[in-house]
Amino acid sequence: MSSAPQSTPKRITIPMLRDMKREGKRFAMVTAYDFVQARTVDEAGVEVILVGDSLSNVLLGHETTLPVTLDEMIYHCKAVVRARKRCLVVGDMPFLSYQITVEEAIRNGRVKSGDNVLLAGFGSGLTWGACLLKWM
Repeated sequence: MSSAPQSTPKRITIPMLRDMKREGKRFAMVTAYDFVQARTVDEAGVEVILVGDSLSNVLLGHETTLPVTLDEMIYHCKAVVRARKRCLVVGDMPFLSYQITVEEAIRNGRVKSGDNVLLAGFGSGLTWGACLLKWM
């Protein structure tokens, strides 16, 4: 019995998601924190995996997302990236891991070329904004 070689699925990119949005197509984003969860999500055909700072509550047992560290986020992001074959992986930067810019994270080697970064900010009156970007 011979098995045909399986082709590697094309990885989802930010431009692909942009095109889907322009065309009115929907895509899914699911949170995963480890290798097993990420592999399951990837094999289900989900387009984006978010490694959210909610892992502070869900996996680490904290009352809020505030105590999770950048090192903990990086650890979990690496596990998720190792598991995926197709999904775009986006990792949260924890609360106060950057203040005004991401320059310090870049200087410290925490954000590297090719990383997908979700930046979210909150202002007075609970206004907020977010930006998903691919760091070049």
